[in-house]
Amino acid sequence: MNEYLNYILDNIVNLSNIPSPSGYTNKAISYIEKIVKELCINYTITNKGSLIATIEGKNSKYQRTVSAHIDTLGAMVKKIKNNGRISFDKIGGYMLNSIEGENCIIETCDGKQYTGTVVTTKPSVHIHSDAGQIERKLENMEIIIDEKVNDDKDVVNLGIEIGDFIFFDTRTQITKSGFIKSRHLDDKASAGILLGTIKYIVENNIPLPYTTNFYFTNYEEVGHGAAASIPENTVEFIAVDMGAPGEGQNSSEYSVCICAKDSHGPYDYSLRCKLVNLCKEKSIDYRIDIYPHYGSDASTALRSGYDIKTALIGPGVFASHGYERTHKDAILNTTKLLAEYLYLNS
Repeated sequence: MNEYLNYILDNIVNLSNIPSPSGYTNKAISYIEKIVKELCINYTITNKGSLIATIEGKNSKYQRTVSAHIDTLGAMVKKIKNNGRISFDKIGGYMLNSIEGENCIIETCDGKQYTGTVVTTKPSVHIHSDAGQIERKLENMEIIIDEKVNDDKDVVNLGIEIGDFIFFDTRTQITKSGFIKSRHLDDKASAGILLGTIKYIVENNIPLPYTTNFYFTNYEEVGHGAAASIPENTVEFIAVDMGAPGEGQNSSEYSVCICAKDSHGPYDYSLRCKLVNLCKEKSIDYRIDIYPHYGSDASTALRSGYDIKTALIGPGVFASHGYERTHKDAILNTTKLLAEYLYLNS
């Protein structure tokens, strides 16, 4: 898999630079669709707009499905204020201080784009003595548009309306030391891993024991990504999403992280053991962890009533739902585990 690492990283960078907050994912799905077509893989696009690519295996009655979500955090225009600034509402769960001072783009329904900056309502220490103390909550946050506007009428005349999407600058970069830094590595990193895995299987003509579905979901951040459309013969479902390293956690930015339990409860024990044993047998650097404030497409699928075994794996991503960071070692270890699992005839 090492020779496919640059391909995976290129896709992570490209996907990170395609805005795709939940509800606005067509462009990211189109990017994936183009790659799947080039690799001559059969695929379907669901009514909700997600994409499922399928590689046939020897056994089609017992299928595996692996997912990554391409929707991200973002925002929407909530109100156009009398002073020409914009109040916004969040898409997904993140701390408001993590976007303070961030550049953004507002896109109108007719495709016009306007740049702006996220600030507090008291952004200057030279004016506001309590600039540092003001609570970072939606009522105290706003976006200043990079246009000459004085009031709400000027903003409306630009074509901006309530409900327009707001994209945050991802500031994506890869350092010489192998770190990938960007917003939305949750879960663009995993989407890149799935694309690399598909390319590796196709180009090397690797036979799979079971028909495998690669499910790129598009509403995970708002809780219903894999709530529907999982192929009916799926027996095992693995969500490839981020691991969460940090204080009190066992996860690492350099490893594939295997989640034993999240806020919705334990994942399937036998499937977790299968993945751990593969890591041991193939010398893949791994960590097992528990995430108390976490949910995934796999847990969503279970809540929706699917009778499947589920697991959650992914690269360790530091500072989740903020300006995130992982390392190419975690990307490679996750890719290796995913590939070894798909080859496994059991």
